[in-house]
Amino acid sequence: MIDIKEITVGQSYGCKFRVSNVPLDEFGQLGGPLSLADLPIKEYGDYEGFGFLKQRDTEQELVVVIDEKSDNEFVCAYADIWDVDEVELIEG
Repeated sequence: MIDIKEITVGQSYGCKFRVSNVPLDEFGQLGGPLSLADLPIKEYGDYEGFGFLKQRDTEQELVVVIDEKSDNEFVCAYADIWDVDEVELIEG
């Protein structure tokens, strides 16, 4: 795995990430306005997923991650991402 501080500008990277206090449905997936399905919000909690790094702020140690499943963008602290690695994006 790659340290987020060592990534190369212009390369594509993916990572696992965690966001807190987001709306979740009864299955623990993103709910409400973040949902892909028309399911009501059951609770607010933590959501973990895999996503693609879109932007990095080295001064504030934040990244913008695009969730692979929902296409939603989340701002995450460096501490809330892990397993950073290069990815190859294939459009199809």
